[in-house]
Amino acid sequence: MKRAAVIGLGDISSIHIMCIQNNPEITLVAVCDIDEGRRDQAPEGVPFYTSYQNMISREKPDVVHICLPHYQHVPVSMAAAKMGVHVFCEKPVALNAVQGQEFVDFEKEHPDIHIGICLQNRLNETVEMLKTMIDSKEYGNVCGTKGIVPWSRPKEYYDCKPWRGKWDTAGGGCMINQSVHTLDLLYYLGGPVSGVKASVSQLLDYGIEVEDTVTASLIYENGARGLFMATNANYKNEAIQLSIQLDQAEFAIIENVLYRMLPDGSRERLTEDARLPGTKFYYGASHGKLINKFYDSIEKENQDYIHVKDAFMSIRLIDTIQESGLKGTYTSLR
Repeated sequence: MKRAAVIGLGDISSIHIMCIQNNPEITLVAVCDIDEGRRDQAPEGVPFYTSYQNMISREKPDVVHICLPHYQHVPVSMAAAKMGVHVFCEKPVALNAVQGQEFVDFEKEHPDIHIGICLQNRLNETVEMLKTMIDSKEYGNVCGTKGIVPWSRPKEYYDCKPWRGKWDTAGGGCMINQSVHTLDLLYYLGGPVSGVKASVSQLLDYGIEVEDTVTASLIYENGARGLFMATNANYKNEAIQLSIQLDQAEFAIIENVLYRMLPDGSRERLTEDARLPGTKFYYGASHGKLINKFYDSIEKENQDYIHVKDAFMSIRLIDTIQESGLKGTYTSLR
């Protein structure tokens, strides 16, 4: 039986708590938030702390879940790991590539501590099937990709949590907050990216520092081309679209369903993602799969989880897109 604790009781923490409580092999021993007003969010009978250091010292959890604002992910993860606790951290892995590289180096220096990053969409049923087909080479190599995130965020989204709209606390806007999963899947499925040409802008007059709209052309190391588009300026949240073109077939994930696109314009339905009732539609149901897999890796002492080094490319790609948008030129990742 593993002992778990949650640091940060923001929006996503309820998903982590639910997944912990749904696993009979995990006990939730404590939760923590600096806001005393969130004490009533602690599940019944679970101790509440305002200091994660005190919580770790007193409750001695095996794993802490980091559900904090972006700028606290790396420092709190490192501090917990130094106390001998395994860490399961929400996305993004870091604020930027410089901090991300420091985290990668830290992970190497602490091989006995498991540090898992929550990029749960890799375990969606649609992605797992598509990844298997790509790796099998049954339909040839990847020659094109497309990822589109047409979402909407009102000004209140930033006003209620001002850290979201600032570089030094959020690390970016629609890419690092709304689209990091899509960017992660574009290279997870498509392969290594060698460079980008991008346009980064603000279409909304919200007075924030970070971007709300991005368009980028991706160049893969194997010569494939990709298109990435993301915005918070849509009139509503619409389903993310992800397409992968192989030499002999095209596949698309549309509204959480994987299709094979047929030559006559029709499409063959292959599989659908599980849904988690009572949560936001874009959360999906793979948090639990990923969390269970992480705990299993600790129990079995294996490396089968999403490491810091695995998640690092998502932040490096975001930084390179930002740099290309600022310069207005092609920018290499090499």
